[in-house]
Amino acid sequence: MGIRFKDKVIIITGGNSGIGQATALLFANEGAKVVIAARRENEGQSLVDAISKNGGEAIFVKTDVTKAQDVEAMVNTAVDTYGGLDYAFNNAGVGGNAVPILDYSEEDFDHVVDVNMKGTWLCMKYEIPEILKSGGAIVNNISVAGLAGGPLPGSAYLGSKHGAVGVTKCVAAEYASQGIRINSICPGVIITPLSQGLFEDPAVFEFAKSLHPMGRVGKPEEAAAAVAFLCSDEASFITGIQMPIDGGMMLAP
Repeated sequence: MGIRFKDKVIIITGGNSGIGQATALLFANEGAKVVIAARRENEGQSLVDAISKNGGEAIFVKTDVTKAQDVEAMVNTAVDTYGGLDYAFNNAGVGGNAVPILDYSEEDFDHVVDVNMKGTWLCMKYEIPEILKSGGAIVNNISVAGLAGGPLPGSAYLGSKHGAVGVTKCVAAEYASQGIRINSICPGVIITPLSQGLFEDPAVFEFAKSLHPMGRVGKPEEAAAAVAFLCSDEASFITGIQMPIDGGMMLAP
């Protein structure tokens, strides 16, 4: 195990799979105490068990990031268990439907925006008072969809991610002088349980690869490494950025 984050405390929402899981494992291996927050309890507890067996420290907190009482309880549990909060990776998100606006239901739109934008806002709202005490950092998982427009993967998803970029920039500016750094990562196509089903068709997978000038899709561990960097002392003069983790996707015309 490493020591980069020895005895630091991090909350990871959506921490039971994909990029969240990879980030939880990385921080645990680097000595952090990890609070895994998600809705699926069995998966979350399995990850806690895996971290514990490897000599790390972790707990699971069942959390719906669209509910203020859940988010407040998540932060309180982290502080009550480990004595404080140093970092947060607000990673929970949903994809929604890749359909034209005329086919998009208001209910589905509200759900995507609630998770991807409001959830990010709620998490920061309750995390910041504790992170102010430690002078730590927050990283939000947004997407390259928050940096560009287009018909895919749907108006709710793109709209919510653009909104999350705006919220991140605003809050980063609000707290830049108070010792908290707030940044985001903006992944391209990363193979996770959320996206795996999209690539069962080889033609679709080849198309996904073609979107990235590097000629491949990303791995959760590559996104997790960026989160660790943005939380670390090496990023001490970085705040308010949206870091593409996209194999050059944003370079494409």
